[in-house]
Amino acid sequence: MTQRKETVLVVNNLIETLKDGQEGFKQAAEGVKDPQLKSLLSEYSRQRSRFASELQSQAQSLGGLEPEESGSTAGALHRTWINLKSAVTSGDDHAILAECERGEDSAVKEYEKALKDNLSPSLRDIVARQYSEVKSAHDRIRKLRDASKTTTQSATSNGSAARRRKHLRFIS
Repeated sequence: MTQRKETVLVVNNLIETLKDGQEGFKQAAEGVKDPQLKSLLSEYSRQRSRFASELQSQAQSLGGLEPEESGSTAGALHRTWINLKSAVTSGDDHAILAECERGEDSAVKEYEKALKDNLSPSLRDIVARQYSEVKSAHDRIRKLRDASKTTTQSATSNGSAARRRKHLRFIS
């Protein structure tokens, strides 16, 4: 396989991952109760869309092959799991954050794999910049997930959902 085709495959894998994240964050935002968390997840969905568009342009400039337009089959299964978990837990913010963090684990791994590939310097710069932002989002989602678990347990013990929401706002 030529280097150009290999590069397009790497970029297309990232595009699929980003499309999965875009849809996953959109659905997660629809499922959470906290307005600030809803806003954050919606922003991450828009960010993934921007990143995918940027990589689609790069794939087109490589010529020859069409860039990915949709997410992966695994991503569709992951989004279905988010829907199921949301429904079962009645939109439990912690459960949704746990699924978002799991999806972000996958995105971080895909970017790390892409950065090990033989990308052109300009494409490597784009992928490295996006990776940094995806990693930052991953870490923030993980902190929110961990805080929501702790505060959900104390809110359940203390009966104070308002305290839990207030605590989540301080983390952002």
